Amino acid sequence: MTEADSILIRTIEKEATPLTGQTGDFDAIIEAARGKSVVMLGEASHGTHEFYQARAQITRRLVEELGFASVAVEADWPDAYALNRYVWNLDPGKQAEEVFHAFERFPTWMWANTEVLAFIRWLAEFNAAPPRAEAGLRPVGFYGLDLYSMSSSAHAVIAYLDKHDPPAAVRARERYACLDQYLDEPHLYGQSVEFGLSASCESAITEQLQEMQTRAFRRLEGLGLVSDEQRFCAEQNARLVRNAEEYYRAMFRGRPNSWNIRDGHMFETLEALRSHLSHQLGEPAGVVVWAHNSHVGNAAATEMGARGELNMGQLARERYGDDALLVGFSTATGDVTAASDWDVPGERKQIRQPLAGSYEALFHTVAHERFLLDLRGPGSLATQLAEARLQRAIGVIYRPETERHSHYYYSRLAEQFDFMLHYDHTRALQPLAMPEVQSADIAETWPSGL
Repeated sequence: MTEADSILIRTIEKEATPLTGQTGDFDAIIEAARGKSVVMLGEASHGTHEFYQARAQITRRLVEELGFASVAVEADWPDAYALNRYVWNLDPGKQAEEVFHAFERFPTWMWANTEVLAFIRWLAEFNAAPPRAEAGLRPVGFYGLDLYSMSSSAHAVIAYLDKHDPPAAVRARERYACLDQYLDEPHLYGQSVEFGLSASCESAITEQLQEMQTRAFRRLEGLGLVSDEQRFCAEQNARLVRNAEEYYRAMFRGRPNSWNIRDGHMFETLEALRSHLSHQLGEPAGVVVWAHNSHVGNAAATEMGARGELNMGQLARERYGDDALLVGFSTATGDVTAASDWDVPGERKQIRQPLAGSYEALFHTVAHERFLLDLRGPGSLATQLAEARLQRAIGVIYRPETERHSHYYYSRLAEQFDFMLHYDHTRALQPLAMPEVQSADIAETWPSGL
């Protein structure tokens, strides 16, 4: 260990807030979130119990104490919308466990797990409790940001229009017809177009989105809250089809094209959601985002940015400045729920000791088992963390045998996040008993499975 590292460890031990399991653990984050438009809560893996638990605890306080209007997560829009209907209490009698059957594709455990189950039960109770329900206040929602659901989103658009505008449904079927043979295997569409074997559907599906957005500008007077929510849901599904079509074409041009399209879509969805919420509430709406560190930390402060990749955190920082709060998570040892490859069952895997020179190795030597760091500068901590170090990123796939290549990238922590929560020893996320259905969708993500 270098002398500089020894000094930094002493600074961390002085500046860190130990996490004791009490309600006040996250006071600094809650206070910093006051008046913010977006609070982004990360995770260093998609399969760590402590990360999901802490995000839920922080989010409850943001909703109860600061009035944040929704949670937006790294999940496909139609899948997460099943949970949104549940927390809005739109399906009386349906058990919470039932709604998670919407998550059919790999990796089901990423959202069908005990921590998310507990959170949506709480959120449904919060929305239904008087005086909120009696006052007719807009329920706090739960939405997806990702774009892998091209098939189910196209079907959802048509189903909505069949019910509300049959002539428009006919036009939508005609526009989506060129995707028909590829809806179950969208990556084959991208391959076919890129290799000149079939025509692009870009123009037709862009027209579909534009038509639905034009209709949205002509809102009918007296359109009820639930009806307006359903209209927005259909519009978002059309936006997803448009962006997913571009994404699957870009996959065969390689990174950073596909990564940027995906994160661009997630940020575009976040912006559309904030606009929708603000319209319904009549005031600016705050949104809490749950996604991987690689999506919510500022990519401009990482190796990703040097490769030409951007992410939601960078776009939020550019759009909102200090009005966006970015929170990262890390762990050093323990277990994680992850798969060895795409579309294979998740399992409990042991996390390797962190690599020398990484943030995780540094934090592992700190006297506190769990702690919070306020990285907002200027100050000695931010100054000492200015130099880039390795940071570990475990997605839905964990490959310990190629850990350096698959799961580490360089970052400047104090520029990447406003706060960092470190849990030195963590345990695996507990999935719900859900069948894994094989998906033809290819995850074009980096580091592996993010």
